[in-house]
Amino acid sequence: MRTASGIIDARGKIIAGVVLITAGYSADGKYSHYLLVQSPVTFGDISLAAGSYVIGWQRGEDDLVVKFYEAVTGKEQGTVTAHRLATGSRVESFRIWPPSNNSILQIGRFAIPYVLEK
Repeated sequence: MRTASGIIDARGKIIAGVVLITAGYSADGKYSHYLLVQSPVTFGDISLAAGSYVIGWQRGEDDLVVKFYEAVTGKEQGTVTAHRLATGSRVESFRIWPPSNNSILQIGRFAIPYVLEK
């Protein structure tokens, strides 16, 4: 389960995701993670309603450019920049940190802040 992570909000709704194995598939590297959202959430400046999403990223100089897409249609929802975590931070292939600890979605050494919507 090192490649899956999730949280449960105060209303019992889950936000969970998993790393996809995309090598050799038709996604052509576009999608790297699957995300299930049962409660509205905002990642950076991208607001997502309840639903299923796929995430893809490209490495920048010192960040990741992360794109969110609807899983069913492939429609792009937006792009956000994930910034490098402080030196010495644990590297995670994918982790959604609980809001009580650190409200971030972590991909490798990079993080995107999130806010659970009411």
